[in-house]
Amino acid sequence: MNRAARSFKKGDSFQGIPVTQILYLLLILIAPFAGVNLLFILSIGLFVGIRFSGSAFSCGRDVTSLIFSLALMLFVSVISGGSSYTYPFYIVLAAFAVAAVGNHSTSFSETDPVPDFNTRRNRIKKRSFSILWSSTFLALRIAAAFLAASWIIYWQELSVSYNLVFFIAVIGAVTGSLFESIPSKIDKNISVPLGAGMTMWIFEEFRYWVPPEKMVVALAFSFFLGVLAYRAKIADVSALLSAALLGVLIIVFSGISWFLLLLTFFILGGGFTRYKYAYKESIGIAQAKDGIRSYENVFSNSMAALALAVAYGVFPEHSLPIVYAYMGTVATATGDTLASEIGTTAKGRPRMITTLKLSEPGADGAVSMLGEFAAILGSAVIGILAYLLGISDNLILTVLITTAGGFFGTNIDSLLGATLQKRGVLSNSGVNFAATFAGAGISAGLYYLIT
Repeated sequence: MNRAARSFKKGDSFQGIPVTQILYLLLILIAPFAGVNLLFILSIGLFVGIRFSGSAFSCGRDVTSLIFSLALMLFVSVISGGSSYTYPFYIVLAAFAVAAVGNHSTSFSETDPVPDFNTRRNRIKKRSFSILWSSTFLALRIAAAFLAASWIIYWQELSVSYNLVFFIAVIGAVTGSLFESIPSKIDKNISVPLGAGMTMWIFEEFRYWVPPEKMVVALAFSFFLGVLAYRAKIADVSALLSAALLGVLIIVFSGISWFLLLLTFFILGGGFTRYKYAYKESIGIAQAKDGIRSYENVFSNSMAALALAVAYGVFPEHSLPIVYAYMGTVATATGDTLASEIGTTAKGRPRMITTLKLSEPGADGAVSMLGEFAAILGSAVIGILAYLLGISDNLILTVLITTAGGFFGTNIDSLLGATLQKRGVLSNSGVNFAATFAGAGISAGLYYLIT
């Protein structure tokens, strides 16, 4: 193997850092004057020239894949132009900026800076994540995305609020960092810009924003709480960034009390995962990775809550049913987690929810009296806390509907586990995802029936 190939194999991302930064500056400077069509042609020509001229080794794999991602996003922007869902040119450049800033193999990684999927999986417990550096790095990404988008908006005289630009820059930077933290075989210079760009595009369509100072406070607060969870070893980096993204969106769309309610679920879930952990580990039913949650745990249990929180901000005329649906989905996530973590320690064997036959502890769809009681208790705690936080102003109605939604949602989770999960149709995350939406629907339906 020649020296160039060896160098590329060992440290291509290191070699790519100066090149990507120079490329970022050049493209951002010429972008508003070149326009989306010409820049698309230039990016294609640049990619083909690097890829097939043999200069990919000298430039680094990071540059090649980054240009490919830029070309792909520009292509989407070109073909969507003129439609009602145009992929804005300034978002393309903001997403490119998120990816172009920094070294993707070290900034939000808990593992060695080696672009190898199996190594990242096997060494997930190595805690080389730097809070200070990563916070600074995230701020740089936000600034780069904001400046890139603002540069386009200024020179092309677009009627876009800079408050909106900052709003989606924060969302894009956190999303890009989240994609970077997830172990994957996909090149980070593809997953980071595409993930950031798609998320920014979605929220750009809402045309919803809050003042920058509120956005900064929301990000700092949610990121700080995620750091605490990371330090307490109940969350990994991907869960930290997932919680930060959820926190920012929930706080700005619905309020800090809504995020605190969801945070209660994470605290109770992480706490009760440790409950009799040695016993659960001895019989092979303990939470994997020493009970440390990842992005899969966060999103599978919180996507319904996120959707409802965003809906609350966008559709204020339907606020009351959304409020009860939100409490129901958080109660379902909490009730299910407590039922699983506490119910599996019950004396005696549980029963399968579909047949009521005796089953083994921890089996998909197995329920016990202790687990059912834990589900009711956890759901009721969410209802009481929701009232104390001011999310709802009717204590009895709140506790009744929230507890019912959480209890039935938890049992729907068990039912799906005994059927679709056992058949391989749904994973555990898929079951949680469906059950939390079911719990939201039950609570909203009960609200309509009662009121």
